[in-house]
Amino acid sequence: MKSRVILLLSFIIIFLLTAPLIWAAEAPMVYVIQKGDTLWGLSAKFLNDPNYWPNLWSKNPQVTNPHFIYPGQTVRFADGKLEIINATPPETGTQKAAGAQTVTTEVVEEKLFSVRGNEGWLMEKELEPIGRIIAGQHSNIILGADDTVFTDIGKSHGGEDGKKYTVLRKSRMIKHPNSGDELGYKVFPLGTVQLTHVTEFNSRAIIASSFKEIEPGDLLMPYQDLKRKEISLKMASRPLKGCIAESATGHETFATGDTVYLDLGTSNGVEPGNLLYIVRKVNIEKMLVDRYVGELPNEVVGAIVVVEAGSKTSTAIIIKSIDAIFKGNEVVSAPR
Repeated sequence: MKSRVILLLSFIIIFLLTAPLIWAAEAPMVYVIQKGDTLWGLSAKFLNDPNYWPNLWSKNPQVTNPHFIYPGQTVRFADGKLEIINATPPETGTQKAAGAQTVTTEVVEEKLFSVRGNEGWLMEKELEPIGRIIAGQHSNIILGADDTVFTDIGKSHGGEDGKKYTVLRKSRMIKHPNSGDELGYKVFPLGTVQLTHVTEFNSRAIIASSFKEIEPGDLLMPYQDLKRKEISLKMASRPLKGCIAESATGHETFATGDTVYLDLGTSNGVEPGNLLYIVRKVNIEKMLVDRYVGELPNEVVGAIVVVEAGSKTSTAIIIKSIDAIFKGNEVVSAPR
């Protein structure tokens, strides 16, 4: 008797868990895109998962950018998935799928990404520091905000009283994971200094702000505003294809939230706000095929947003990782 009761309860639980899916399959919901909608917002609205949109995009390659969809397009929510029904902006109205339930909702705001401003970048070989900190007051070697330092920037180097510089710490040279070419030195901003007394060949300065401890030997570059900022998504102006060359941590595997550096820059058409997809080739098990099948479509494993762009390299934040991401993984603006 007890076993029958347990069996009955199991059937009830299974029914309760699967009933919504059965209903969704029988009665899909159709939604017409409104001005301001994004796939990010639609994923949050219908799937309760705003991070689902890379999966959604990969299933709808006709959409050239997941945040560039048109008012009047129609999407269908069924079986836990969101599907774009028509990929081009219709001239007049939209058709409702047979047996579907039409849904209306408020316009979803565009997604913005916050960056701290101290994510670091690759300092390309063509760029040279203006100078460096050569000493701290009272011979201090660990320095912070409001401490006095001395630099090798003088009037002969363009130094002036009141002029500001960004303090950087240079790490090792980064080489391309595939070609072995030198891309640049990994650098991290530490803070800013302001010159207070300039002589012909050196100067005294005060540390105006600091993210981390500053030490003698750290580099000085033209001043950059490194405050926290919001990055809005921007559609790439041309097809982009490159790879992840390095990460801020130096680890071999990365995930959501990690900072990475790309072998793409403004010379390739990259701009801050560009959203790129991390893709991986699907290997064919030759033992399972007995005829030519061509090359399989790439697998989308994540997405990144560019936050800073140099001439040949750029800095990006991983905003979605479906699987482990590795150094050398390919990034593209429109995966096949």
